[in-house]
Amino acid sequence: MNRSFGARRTTGAVRPSPVFLLIVALTVGGGVLAWTAEDWSSTWARLGVFVMVVAGWIVSVCLHEFGHAYTAWRAGDREVELRGYLTLNPLKYSHPLLSIALPIVFIALGGFALPGGAVYVHTHMFSPRIQRLVSAAGPAINAVCAVVLLVIVRLFGSPNSHAAFWFGLSFLAFLQVTATVLNLLPIPGTDGYGILEPSLSYQTRRSLDQVKPFGVLLLFAVLWGLEPARNAFYWLVNLLFELSGVPSVWHDIGFYLVSFWSR
Repeated sequence: MNRSFGARRTTGAVRPSPVFLLIVALTVGGGVLAWTAEDWSSTWARLGVFVMVVAGWIVSVCLHEFGHAYTAWRAGDREVELRGYLTLNPLKYSHPLLSIALPIVFIALGGFALPGGAVYVHTHMFSPRIQRLVSAAGPAINAVCAVVLLVIVRLFGSPNSHAAFWFGLSFLAFLQVTATVLNLLPIPGTDGYGILEPSLSYQTRRSLDQVKPFGVLLLFAVLWGLEPARNAFYWLVNLLFELSGVPSVWHDIGFYLVSFWSR
């Protein structure tokens, strides 16, 4: 049965877990290291940027999946609370190795924001409009994170003062832009497909259901293996990033600092 997207009981439902709060603390701690480093290329600066970006990325994964879960919960899916999705605990969203460790490796090796989690919601309970809202909630969180970070860097960032911090924050913002674009691509298994899916015929949905488990891996294989597709993807990401007025070289240096072991 479809349920309306109305006001629901919220008291006690959203309880940030100690794991999530620890990751937030790590993000802040990494930021402090990067902020206090006198030389942006020093070991302390690189360590601080690495911790800030990686922990900050995990925080954004938690917020992304929480966006899906909270929207579904408000629409009537009570199982998301029972599954622990409203605690923002990344261990509740999916497999920690495949959904947390692997994306971190890809960020460190290539600056690629591989999707990092999954929540299971009862979309059959909802109207097509609510299904689209649930799917769009995750990428919307990434977009908001990107805008907030880029506004902060644009207003206060400087290459002459606390440079490591601003370069790292720029790279984290770049990852948020990348995640937003990647998740909105209408490929089975992505949020973009989830937004489109209610508009498809039953036969088309059934056929594409077989692709869903492999859709993200196929997307990654195309972007990683086909240079024209990868260039087109990053052209769009860079275009959106540069709309903020933050120099693109800042996120390049941030990536350089994150992948410090390659030097």
